[in-house]
Amino acid sequence: MRNAQLELTPLLVDSLYTEAMLLADEARACFDRSFDAGHLSPEISVAFSCESLKVTTRLMHSIAWLLNQKALRAGEITESEARNETNNLGYAPASDGPLVLQFPPETQALIGASEELYVRLQRLSEKMRAPVPQASEPHAMRDRLRASF
Repeated sequence: MRNAQLELTPLLVDSLYTEAMLLADEARACFDRSFDAGHLSPEISVAFSCESLKVTTRLMHSIAWLLNQKALRAGEITESEARNETNNLGYAPASDGPLVLQFPPETQALIGASEELYVRLQRLSEKMRAPVPQASEPHAMRDRLRASF
């Protein structure tokens, strides 16, 4: 049963998908232009590589989830297929804040934007998976009383 509390519109899904794809393109360009390894401390160089993987993972999980939502709205998959655990928004580790602060501002902004998009999608996913609330307590009590007589 579709959650009546939250319905993702095709326009919202398309907008989020476009945002994710643009971020993925920016991430590729940003990390391709990465610092010259000779100017980085070993710790920062490793942190930069790790953050590159985290951003990529975060964005790929986001894009996969959004493609799943597009397929659902296009009738290509059923609601039960969309709710299948394999179609959940995948896990993506958080960035290491103190180390990220040592990266260039452009990279920091990109990492922050990928985290913010992922958190928004997590909230949407959780709301969509939340059970539809039952009748309010007074209505439920009235229904039980009617059933008793």
